[in-house]
Amino acid sequence: MMKITVETQVHAPIEQVWDTYNNPQDIEKWNTASADWHTVNAEVDLKPGGKFSSRMEAKDGSMGFDFAGVYTHIIPHKLIEYTFGDREAKVEFTEQEGGVKVYLEFDPDTQYPIEHQKNGWQAILDNFARYVEEKK
Repeated sequence: MMKITVETQVHAPIEQVWDTYNNPQDIEKWNTASADWHTVNAEVDLKPGGKFSSRMEAKDGSMGFDFAGVYTHIIPHKLIEYTFGDREAKVEFTEQEGGVKVYLEFDPDTQYPIEHQKNGWQAILDNFARYVEEKK
């Protein structure tokens, strides 16, 4: 199965990028693909075998879901690999001049069009970059 990839550039130090990506209080602020959704609760146990979960809900209360999984491999400030359901994802953090490239690769869902999934995950990453840069 083809993987979907998205990436963004964050103009901030690696420590801040890493910490913001993995801090539940921050995740609740940046983890959304559109203004009409939000993350109401996030939990992170950042270690191999540790679980994570983000409760995402439409702001009008019409629907919601849990994005949850298990971390499989962690290299601090460099790599996070995890499974969610029968799918896998990996997030790479690469220090570059002026900031950090965040590269995300994941197995697509079979229910939704690839382009729809790519756009949603890209929107979340872009939101993350904006949040980190505004937080400085």
